[in-house]
Amino acid sequence: MSRLKAFDEDRALDAAVDCFWARGYEASSVRDLAEAMGIGSASLYNAYGDKRELFVLALERYANRSMRERIARIEARHAPKQAIETFLAEIIERSARDPDSKGCLLVNSALDVASRDAEIGRLVTAYLGEIRAFFRRSLEAAARDGQVSGQIDAATLSAHFLGVVLGIRVLARTGAKRRLLESVAEPALALLGSGQ
Repeated sequence: MSRLKAFDEDRALDAAVDCFWARGYEASSVRDLAEAMGIGSASLYNAYGDKRELFVLALERYANRSMRERIARIEARHAPKQAIETFLAEIIERSARDPDSKGCLLVNSALDVASRDAEIGRLVTAYLGEIRAFFRRSLEAAARDGQVSGQIDAATLSAHFLGVVLGIRVLARTGAKRRLLESVAEPALALLGSGQ
């Protein structure tokens, strides 16, 4: 029979996400993580293996609670073209209101960790691919509905929108103001134009 964990796993994993997000992978020591999670280092190793395994779990939790939640909510509530506009508006809003200029854990990980760890690189690429897939679905649906030109290349334009999101999130790390972030999104949104 496996031993029961003597701590709140959801709270502990959320704290690990916050620690990695604020400090980055390299700068987050096991001691920092254990302290943030409210557990001892031995408990961290027993429950999660090591810092890298915990980081992989933290990325998944972040993806579920941030990116996937946002995509599902927006797709459920908005027509396809408005879904794209709303997604970018929320990214800008979240970035502009972040007093710590943390950016996005996935984008930060793409810049900081992915180039040194092939497996984490593949994970981050897959997560970012989910964002691109959202844009592509929305563009294809918007073209079918006549919200955008039927001549758009959804594959290419979805990659462009992903690049815009990455640019906004990287600029957010520098403390960029809302107007600059909006100016990055505006030309991309203009590509949507109007329907037929």
